[in-house]
Amino acid sequence: MAVSDPISDMLTRIRNALDNKAKAVDCLNSNVCRGIAQVLKDEGYIDSFEVVTDPRGGKLKLKLKYGPRGEQIITHVKRESKPGRRVYNSVEQLPRPVQGLGIAVVSTSKGVMSDRKCRTERVGGELLCIVQ
Repeated sequence: MAVSDPISDMLTRIRNALDNKAKAVDCLNSNVCRGIAQVLKDEGYIDSFEVVTDPRGGKLKLKLKYGPRGEQIITHVKRESKPGRRVYNSVEQLPRPVQGLGIAVVSTSKGVMSDRKCRTERVGGELLCIVQ
């Protein structure tokens, strides 16, 4: 089945897997999804991810992370920029989710990165999602 918005599909799969207490989740493979997975790994929201090749373009296998008592590390995922309404922010306008405890994932001209890295690089872009 064709997916019109692979980013929303990926975030929904992660959300559903967390609700089911799954250890891993498979997502569609694309450059943006790989970038989001890399940001989540760098910021400590997931343990790891790998690209699994198959005849239809491959999949991303994300290994989810939970706390020591089984509590969710990712409690809230919200898609901000959508195909029907793109959201672009300059570096000064980037949100600070939960006063800096969450992250905003931004697609920039230098690749997909977190809001913290965007501030150090002094670059803005399309606000993809917010993870808390």
